[in-house]
Amino acid sequence: MLHLNIPQAGKERNLFLLTIGLLVLETLLVTLALVPAQLWTRILPQAPNAALDGPFPPMLAPVITTLIYITPTILGFLSRNWQRALLYATLPAWIGLGLFVIAATLKVGVFYLVSPDHVTANVSVLELFAALGAIGWLGRHLLKIQ
Repeated sequence: MLHLNIPQAGKERNLFLLTIGLLVLETLLVTLALVPAQLWTRILPQAPNAALDGPFPPMLAPVITTLIYITPTILGFLSRNWQRALLYATLPAWIGLGLFVIAATLKVGVFYLVSPDHVTANVSVLELFAALGAIGWLGRHLLKIQ
């Protein structure tokens, strides 16, 4: 049976809630980033930059990219052990890629996931997020933060 160990203390609870909030934010951003540009232009026909920036205004595009890149590092930094750092950093990418693969399978076919170029791209994304989480965790331990 699944047992969640939700801290009851103030600081620990706030840290836990911040981690969950960052996980949700990163999952949402990664999932939105994986939506093909053609779909954004169909959903948002009035937006001139929908193909480039999706649902975000052009002024926010650099902020969104920064958040996608830095959030796994922050999640790793907030983690006390490396296993959680890697899990928390890669979970949003895993969920986003999973949703994307399922949607692509409906459009392209059942073997979309196992074609060599798609496997390489998906693994590269997961490796990037794992490396960013590890950098955050290493930063925490280099700074000796408990």
